[in-house]
Amino acid sequence: MGLYCFRVPFLLYIITMNSVVIVLPILTVLMFELGLNLKIDDFTLLVKRPKAIFVALFGQIILLPLVAFGLCHLFHLSPIFAVGMMLIACCPGGSSSNVFSMLAKGDVALSVSLTALSSIITLFTLPIIMSFATDYFAFQSTEQISLPIGNLLKQNLLLMFLPIIIGIILNYKCNNVAQKIEKVLSKLAFPCLMLLAGIFFVEQYSTIINNILTLGSCILCLLLACIFVAFLIAKIFRLNKKEERTTLIEVGMQNAAQAIAIASSPFIMNNSKIAIPAILYALLMNVVLLSYVAIIKKKKEN
Repeated sequence: MGLYCFRVPFLLYIITMNSVVIVLPILTVLMFELGLNLKIDDFTLLVKRPKAIFVALFGQIILLPLVAFGLCHLFHLSPIFAVGMMLIACCPGGSSSNVFSMLAKGDVALSVSLTALSSIITLFTLPIIMSFATDYFAFQSTEQISLPIGNLLKQNLLLMFLPIIIGIILNYKCNNVAQKIEKVLSKLAFPCLMLLAGIFFVEQYSTIINNILTLGSCILCLLLACIFVAFLIAKIFRLNKKEERTTLIEVGMQNAAQAIAIASSPFIMNNSKIAIPAILYALLMNVVLLSYVAIIKKKKEN
């Protein structure tokens, strides 16, 4: 028993000391798994159903960062956490959104297309928005905050864009093999994200506990506000029920693994504290969206 108690903290210490070695491969695997789900037809939905695509992408890529920026000021977040909040708000949709859309009886085809398009579009929008956010909040910070745009683009192309393309090609050339691999990886996606959150939670435990009330409240407000905004724009543009549910999920579910990878990467920000908002977001978004799915299912039963 004594030996076991010694091994567990020691194992956690080894893991947290090498967290970057874990986060970067996990991000690559998640993006490869996304590529395995994609077909060329998924990109043509932009032409076939432009209104639904536009509304969801507008909510995710434009409104989400704007709401995050406002909440950073409203909650008087420290510059480090404010940059982390902006980072998670600028990331593309998470691959698990497809599963949530299915559970919520949403439009799964739309969800897949939105995840794919946001993953590509944010390769360009994320550096632009984060360059502004980093400069803005770094001016107010006593800690050094920098964002080497060149390294950010290289890492995103290597760990996100390339795995997605390889997955699409494998799905096109060897569909049977791709489906078998995807079945395995799809079961690992959520546990991998929770593993990442757990590792960084252990690593930044004291900082998280000391700031949990303010930062947690800010992130929860971000989730609820964006879901409400997504609901409003879906109503304004008269999306059908399935499209509306998918829009809410896509706007609320962000790729936390990418935010953690950018924040902790020694080639980019090299600051695990900036990853803390993404860690809390990963935990809270699943609670909020699972609650949303449960409410929908309960309504259907009644």
